[in-house]
Amino acid sequence: MPKIVNHRERREEVVEATRRIILREGIEAATTRAIAREAGYSNGVLTHYFADKDDIMLSALHSSHRRIVERLRGKLAGLTGLAALRELLLDNLPLDDERVQESGLEIGFWSRSMTSPALHQAQRAEAEELRYLVRSLLGTAAEAGEITTTEDLDDVAERLLALVDGLSVHRLLYPDRLGAERLERLLGAELDRLRPISA
Repeated sequence: MPKIVNHRERREEVVEATRRIILREGIEAATTRAIAREAGYSNGVLTHYFADKDDIMLSALHSSHRRIVERLRGKLAGLTGLAALRELLLDNLPLDDERVQESGLEIGFWSRSMTSPALHQAQRAEAEELRYLVRSLLGTAAEAGEITTTEDLDDVAERLLALVDGLSVHRLLYPDRLGAERLERLLGAELDRLRPISA
């Protein structure tokens, strides 16, 4: 009797193998041969489940983003305005082992997306969703009087996102200099600058 293969499960195994290689050795080490070996399959098996290497990479990127979205749903439940914005931005910082790995994976994909149109499009779409959410929460916070600024809120959103990206890169490059507490403090200070000055 032929063995029944769970295609979704096998795809997930390959995606997880890709993720492990990228986290352990960097994105350049994630060749199709290395991915197949890590997953315990032959090279030929990958072609049954993925169109090409970019398809594998794209699946790994989407898988990582799904995990983040699921975690965020729980964290943002019941929050609005500035409280939701703070939680969203903090969740995008590498404050624990899980998020250090996520940041490493994401940053690894940045360079690859410069030469892969499919990955570039996926990165842009995900980044735009995050930018839209940050901008929406800024608008809600402003309407509620939680923040006051004469600066355009689109500019504020870009600055906050750039701060998160920059702090994430620095945390991965200089972990001794930038611990989790310091990251939280720096982000908190930036958000506090938006608060109304109390009389």
